[in-house]
Order: sequence, then C-alpha cells, then structure tokens
Amino acid sequence: MNAPTPYYVQASPLATRFNSLLGKLARLGISLAGSAELSVRGRKSGQMQRIPVNPHTYEGEQYLVSARGHSQWVRNMRVAGGGELRVGRRVRTFTVTEITDPVLKAALLRTYLEKWGWEVNRFFQGLTAQSSDAELQAAAGDHPVFRLTVSN
Repeated sequence: MNAPTPYYVQASPLATRFNSLLGKLARLGISLAGSAELSVRGRKSGQMQRIPVNPHTYEGEQYLVSARGHSQWVRNMRVAGGGELRVGRRVRTFTVTEITDPVLKAALLRTYLEKWGWEVNRFFQGLTAQSSDAELQAAAGDHPVFRLTVSN
C-alpha cells in the first residue's frame, strides 16, 4: 500500500512571478508586512534556493510556516537544517527545529492566520484564525512549521 501524498499546493506561473518580485524587493531591503527572502541549500543541487517567506513570531520565538504544505523549500530545510533570511543587507543565519506537536502547531497556525490569513487563507482548505482547535490540529500535518534559532 502506498503512503498518501503529502499536501502541497503548487504555485501558478503568476504566483511564481509574484514571488520572484517579492524576493527581489526583500533583497533590496523592502519588506512587505514583514516578509523576507529565505535561502536554503537544495538537497539535490547543493545550490542555494531562494523564496519569499513570512517569518512569524509566537511567544518570543520566530517560526517559518509553509502555507502551501510540503513544498520544495520544506524538503530542502529538512535536509539542510537551516538557512538564511534576508531583508536588504541584513542577513540572519539560522538553524531549525521542526515542530511536530499538533497542539503547539495549532496555536502557531491560529496566530499565523491572524496575521497572514489575508495572503494565505486559500492554502488552508477553509481554515481561518477562527477555526476550532480540533480543526487546526487536524490540519497541522499539512503545514510544516520550523522554529528558528538565529546564529547572528
């Protein structure tokens, strides 16, 4: 029996172009609502892969949430164990710990959706910041979350 395919929403060509623009803005030092450019080493190519992300602060810790699910940057992050966040000349190197506790992930997803829902709700299959704890916990496995430990 085959394992179920992990949840992932592929970016459309328009979304890819928009993400490229957001990444360029972050490299120039322009952060939209707190966005940054993530660089993570590719698990196959070894080359740094870049994508705009929305770093999220929860209870004094910083996290990355994959709204689109088990994306390439998530797979790369699991192998690389860290990366860089950039806004302009400010580059923060970090390591990650993947969050697996569904209760903690539900709380993180709720606050993430409160801040970023206007941009990412379409990837959460009807979930919102007002969804029940049980609904958020049920969806937690579809949205990888990483705690960042910044080294500079």
